[in-house]
Amino acid sequence: MSADITTRADVAVPVTNPLPKAGPTTTARRRRFRAAALLTPLGSLGAAVGVWYAVTYLLLSPARRFLVPPPDQVLTVSFLDWTHLQPMLQALWLTAQVALVGLLIASALGMTVAVLMSRARWLERSLYPYAVILQTVPILAIVPLIGLWFGFGFTSRVVVCVLIALFPMIANTLFGIQSVDRTHHDLFTLQRAGRWSRLRKLELPAALPSIFTGLRTSSGLSVIGAIVGDMFFKQGEPGIGTLLDVYRSRLQSEDLFAAIILASLFGVAVFALFTLIARLAVGSWHASAERP
Repeated sequence: MSADITTRADVAVPVTNPLPKAGPTTTARRRRFRAAALLTPLGSLGAAVGVWYAVTYLLLSPARRFLVPPPDQVLTVSFLDWTHLQPMLQALWLTAQVALVGLLIASALGMTVAVLMSRARWLERSLYPYAVILQTVPILAIVPLIGLWFGFGFTSRVVVCVLIALFPMIANTLFGIQSVDRTHHDLFTLQRAGRWSRLRKLELPAALPSIFTGLRTSSGLSVIGAIVGDMFFKQGEPGIGTLLDVYRSRLQSEDLFAAIILASLFGVAVFALFTLIARLAVGSWHASAERP
């Protein structure tokens, strides 16, 4: 019996169905995704520069070409000349301070109002219409009132930022709190959790994706508000919006385009910063982490 078992053990069993070759690894997919994420913006940037050149040299006559100077002229006249670039960077720094202070105030105030509205339905019915009105009122229509009430300096610029950036924080925070899964609420009910314990341990953590969506939106609106405030409230040091108005009145087209580009890059940087913070905060458990 033992010899028979040994003989059978010595017989090699051929593999008739080999496993298929493994497909691309997750790392390779991620590398391709990152390469595409990098090349796509570069391609669109190249197309935008090409359109810019086409408008300058094909659509405008030489006598009117100063209205849209070519990119290389903007680069050499404004970006590579420190006497032109320095005041723009100083003005951008002041605008960044205004936008940051306004965003912090709008975020804290918006989240507080949203939490209060989520606690009582009558508060939501009472306050939410005014938040909508605040969003729909043209900010330029109330700029004179803001100047009369708060002066024409730094404070008024911050107020403009808060008014513009407040509604997305209220709307997104309230939506996130009210969208918590009912089964999770039932679990907290079984544990006899109080309202504030439920808010701190369940509703606010679950609302983080919506809150960060509001932050990304409000961050861009805060930059816009800071630039608008610079244009209308000119007491104190000039912001980038003040320089935009000055360059426009003096027909300094190269500096005007350079200031617009700097302001746009600053807005993109702020949006990208909050996008990164959102991924670090909620990407480990939210569905957005499933992206390659």
